[in-house]
Amino acid sequence: MKIKERMVSVSLSLVLLLHFLTIVSVAEVKVYRSVETEKKQIALTFDDGPHPILTERILKILAQYGVSATFFMVGENVINYPEAAKQVILAGHEVGNHTFTHPHIANLNEKAIFDEIGKCEDALEELCEYRPHILRTPQGALTPSLERCLLDDDYILVLWSLDTRDWDNKSTACIVQTVLNNVKSGDIILMHDFIGHNSKTPEALEKIIPVLLSQGYEFVTVSELLGVG
Repeated sequence: MKIKERMVSVSLSLVLLLHFLTIVSVAEVKVYRSVETEKKQIALTFDDGPHPILTERILKILAQYGVSATFFMVGENVINYPEAAKQVILAGHEVGNHTFTHPHIANLNEKAIFDEIGKCEDALEELCEYRPHILRTPQGALTPSLERCLLDDDYILVLWSLDTRDWDNKSTACIVQTVLNNVKSGDIILMHDFIGHNSKTPEALEKIIPVLLSQGYEFVTVSELLGVG
């Protein structure tokens, strides 16, 4: 083989090796948007809380129907509204890490991302001795820097398969129809318990939950849906 041909062959091998390593590295990052399951199970999730009023209203509705849910909390709100955070945990719901200040992850380097995740974790541990093992990033961002952080940590990244868009000032009817027209087994449903305007989430929940229960759906936490401890 000529020297030039040998160099081309070596270069191609290196490219293929790097490509393979990249695939392996990304595959190790656990990211879930839904779960394939024969069970008629779904997971309700609430982002951005806790909120001093909305969280309590949502908890009462969940308790009324005996429904479990997962709350992805922002560290700053945990500190600002500790009683609301405690109520979620005392009610037996799951809590996930939603960063400390709800930043745009795409604008952060690895150290800043670690700090955001760590400070939220610390807030929950100090308040309730609760250590979350699931993470949801603001806007569901997934960047190379975040992937590298997740490879060095033990968090599972949980996104969603059904967005109610309750954050976009949607009407109660619109939120309800979005869920009822699109829901399927294994879905992770995105809602919010902290919205900066007139939230219709509690009213929508009161209509969604009984209908889905009558259709045979079981509401479980994200960890129960994923089958992880």
